Amino acid sequence: QVRVVESGGGLVQPGGSLRLSCAASVSDFSRYAMSWYRQAPGKQRELVAIITSSATTNYADSVKGRFTISRDNAKNTGYLRMDSLKPEDTAVYYCRLGAVFWGQGTQVTVSS
Repeated sequence: QVRVVESGGGLVQPGGSLRLSCAASVSDFSRYAMSWYRQAPGKQRELVAIITSSATTNYADSVKGRFTISRDNAKNTGYLRMDSLKPEDTAVYYCRLGAVFWGQGTQVTVSS
C-alpha cells in the first residue's frame, strides 16, 4: 500500500520562502516520477513541477526561476523549495507519485 504525505506548508509573507516535503511509503520510490500540483479556491488543480526518475525537471512558467523540485531517493522523499513567493502562489499543494498516488495536500498561504 502506497502512502504519500506532504508537509512544510504554512503562512509566509510575499518574497519569503518555504520548503515542502513529500514522504512516500513505497519500496521502489526511485522508479517513480514525482510531481507537485497546487489548487487554489475556485481553481482547477495545476501542475507546478515534476522530477522524473532520472532527475529531469520541468516547471510551470509561473514558477520558473523561483521554485526548485528535488528528490532524495535514499529517504523516499521529494521536495519543493519555493522562493520569492507571491500571493498568487497561495494554494493547497499536492504531491503526486507516479500517475495515481496522491498526498492529502498542505496549505501554503502567501500574505502580508
